Amino acid sequence: MSAVVVGPDGRARCPWATSAPDYLAYHDEEWGRPIRDDQGLFERLTLEAFQSGLSWLTILRKRPAFRKAFADFDIPTVAAFDADDERRLLADAGIVRNRAKVSAAIRNAQVAAELDEGLAAFLWAFAPEGQRAAPRTLADVPSQTTESKAMAKALKRRGFVFVGPTTCYALMQAAGLVDDHLVDCVARRVTTSTSPSRGSRE
Repeated sequence: MSAVVVGPDGRARCPWATSAPDYLAYHDEEWGRPIRDDQGLFERLTLEAFQSGLSWLTILRKRPAFRKAFADFDIPTVAAFDADDERRLLADAGIVRNRAKVSAAIRNAQVAAELDEGLAAFLWAFAPEGQRAAPRTLADVPSQTTESKAMAKALKRRGFVFVGPTTCYALMQAAGLVDDHLVDCVARRVTTSTSPSRGSRE
């Protein structure tokens, strides 16, 4: 499947949105909508790193547990996590218990907390300039771009880990730095309108 799919409500969506019930609200209400606050972007960055090697559906279903385990992704709080917190996270069956990824999340919070400009300003500096052509099929959607490669390089230079160009591009898609809803997708008509607050993303 590569073109939009018309759901039972008669609205056309990106085909992945109808592949599982959990995806529908995420596609319609979150994916591709601009996130401009540090906490919201740290959550996305962390979850994209945890998703590496897994399906996003797994992460989406575990997101409430991740939010609880990681103090709702409050950067200063996670940055202060110690060895006891790391052991707690590795014992938490509600999240993905991967030692390298747990350590990376804490490390990334520590680096993010030291950014003078804040995480949001740092990441949004890599948003492409101008408006590119909307993808017509999934084949038109890249897995990484020049901007995501530059973002990954800059993040690694600052000390972030688990931030390759593919992970960075997934973050850019999810957080609205790019709009990869297909041209005929109903969500494309609303993703570029406003920058919602974190509360509206719940």
